[in-house]
Amino acid sequence: MAVQRKSRQRGVTFFGLVFVGVVVAITGIIAAQVFPTFLEYQTIIKAADKAAQNGNTVPEVRMIFDKATEVDAISSISGKDLVITKEGDKVVVSFAYQREIHLAGPAWLTMKYAGRSK
Repeated sequence: MAVQRKSRQRGVTFFGLVFVGVVVAITGIIAAQVFPTFLEYQTIIKAADKAAQNGNTVPEVRMIFDKATEVDAISSISGKDLVITKEGDKVVVSFAYQREIHLAGPAWLTMKYAGRSK
C-alpha cells in the first residue's frame, strides 16, 4: 500500500499578516510625525549658520536668526533662545530645544535637539 503524506501548508497566517500590518502602520504614523521635526532642525542649523556668518554682535545675530524663523516658519526656537559666543574672531551660535509628540493616552515621544553653527 502506498502511504500518502499530507502536504504541509506554508505561508503567513491571517493574524500574522494583520500583526505585521499594524506594526508597519504604527511605525509609519510615528515617522510621519517625527520627520517634520527633523526637517525643522535642519532649517534651524542653516539659520544659525547664516546668523553666525552675517552677524557681528549679539543683537545682530538674534535679529538675523529671527528673520530666518519668520521666512522658514520655525516655531520651536527664537533668537532669544540662542547662546551666542565668540571663539577667536568667529561668532558661534548654539541652541538646544525639545519637541514632544503625543502618541496615545499618557504616552509622549520626546525628542531633544541641540546644535551649533559651523
